[in-house]
Amino acid sequence: MDVTLHLAQDPKADELLGRSPLAALVGMLLDQQVPMEWAFKGPRTIADRLGADDLDAHEIAVMDPEAFAALLSEKPAVHRYPGSMAKRVQQLCQYLVEHYDGNAELVWKDVPDGRELLGRLQELPGFGKQKAQIFLALLGKQLGVRPEGWREAAGGYGEANCHRSVADIEGPESLAKVRAHKQEMKAAAKAAKAAGK
Repeated sequence: MDVTLHLAQDPKADELLGRSPLAALVGMLLDQQVPMEWAFKGPRTIADRLGADDLDAHEIAVMDPEAFAALLSEKPAVHRYPGSMAKRVQQLCQYLVEHYDGNAELVWKDVPDGRELLGRLQELPGFGKQKAQIFLALLGKQLGVRPEGWREAAGGYGEANCHRSVADIEGPESLAKVRAHKQEMKAAAKAAKAAGK
């Protein structure tokens, strides 16, 4: 894996996301309740604070939970909820160590089809169906991981020429389109909820 991503809108952070399967997974895990760029900048911030060039699942999995939470809480914090997200990152790394020898890329390497890959992603701690589908779409659209049926398994996120999620961000312009789409979806959900009252 060595591609140029533009999810964090920060060259150093995006460079790490493009070459590190674990960084990409951690960025996706952090992508909730904070702006996308903040979430995807997180892996670079964590690596820098660990004094490393990349994230290491084995190292993070065995770190003292309080020390790791403190690392994510340093200003500027890695996430709006650094303590709970530190726990989730460690759980993800522990799972990867237990099931994939700490190698995040093995989650998708040589997977037979999109449905199997979606299942593997959904088994990861912190990855529900939607997050798994978005990451599957990111793998297919930008990281060259395209097992048979990957678009179908990714659902609407796998569609070509759309701007629904981080899988579709290739620069500032597409980021703005994805953000606009998310705001439209929130407004529609709010309107539907109000109409149902």
